This record gives sequence, C-alpha cells and structure tokens, in this order.
Amino acid sequence: MTFFDRIQQETQQERSYLLSAPVIQRCMTEGQFSLAEYIEFLTQAYHHVKHTVPLLMAVGSRLPMEKENYREAIAEYIDEELGHQEWILNDIAACGADKKMVRQSRPNMATELMVAYAYDTVTRNNPMAFFGMVFVLEGTSINLASQAADIIQKHLSLPNKAFSYLRSHGSLDQEHMVFFAKLMNSLTEEKDREDILHAAKMFFRLYGNIFRSIEQAAADVNPINHNAIVNAA
Repeated sequence: MTFFDRIQQETQQERSYLLSAPVIQRCMTEGQFSLAEYIEFLTQAYHHVKHTVPLLMAVGSRLPMEKENYREAIAEYIDEELGHQEWILNDIAACGADKKMVRQSRPNMATELMVAYAYDTVTRNNPMAFFGMVFVLEGTSINLASQAADIIQKHLSLPNKAFSYLRSHGSLDQEHMVFFAKLMNSLTEEKDREDILHAAKMFFRLYGNIFRSIEQAAADVNPINHNAIVNAA
C-alpha cells in the first residue's frame, strides 16, 4: 500500500465527520442552502485561505536541505495560491455583501482554531505535517466544490462571478492531488508519514467544525449577513 492510499484509508472516520456536517448534507442531498450561509462559508474561507501562502512560506523556510524537493513543491504551491483570498472577496461582493466589512471582520472560533493549529503544527511540531492540511482542503474541494457551486447557484440564482473560488478550486485541486500523491509516495521517513497522517485527521475534524459553525453564524443577526440579504434582494 502506498502512503497516499494509507492516508485515504486511515482517515475515513475523520472524513466522515466532516462530510456529515448538517450544512453539507442539506446542500448536497436536498439542495437547501441560504444566501446567508453561502456568504458565511465564503467569509470563513477568506479567513483561512489568506493564511495559506504565509503558512507555505513558513513550511519552506523550515525544511532542511535534504528535503529540497519538498521545498520546491512548496514554492509551486505558493505560486498557484497567491491572491486566492481576493477571489473569495470578489465572490462575496457578487453576492451583494460588503467585502470590505468581511476583510475587516474576525474569523469565527472554529476557523481561528484551525488556523492556529496550522501555525502550531508548522512552527512547533514538524513543518512536513502541513501536507496533512493540504490533503484535507484539496481533497474536500475535489469532492464537493464544483458540485456544490452548481447546487448553490441553481438554488440562489447567483451570477457566475459569485463562484470563482469554488469552481476554480474544484478543477485546480484535481491537478494538485495527482502531484500531491506522487509527493507523499516519495516520503522515506516514518516520522514524517506519522505526523502528516496525524495532522490530516486533526484537520478533517477542525475543518468539519468550521462547516458546523456556518449554520449558526448565518442565523445570527450580524451586519455582514444583514447587508448581504438586503443588498441581494
């Protein structure tokens, strides 16, 4: 069994936790997803995606010379991830919400905890473990992004320009995952494998908690969601 296959097999329980989030189930099986929930999803995506490049830079700076090939892979990821948080803000604006307000807002607790764990993993534990987060975010994107975009657009009648983040990541991350699998299968150190596997399990749980937080946050009366509903009406 390759290490990539092992990651997929040994994270099934944690993956199921993420996919069983009520908001995902409602969207994918019933086509029920509110405008406020979509804006809240994009808002939390903005708050973690804006850390992707800084985290990748931190990983690259901490890898030893004998892992130069992984540093080169990180450099490729950085080049492809630059500016994606701005795509999300533009999607938010296309939904009728105030992207400046989103930019200045704080992430919710679940998002802040996932970002904090990512930095802690990179700086305190093992920078290679960050590939566990890559596996979770890109794997989830492949499985859900494009299909979810079609369902949400149909249900909410939003313009194509409101889905640049979801639709671009659905296709882009498929290419990334092929590259990622080759990268993981080339690992020789068991500690790196174990740390990546542990991180993947943690990130499935942490990312699942973000989706679980969306429903409640969207239901709360707050300026971002209120403006979104008013402006989109």
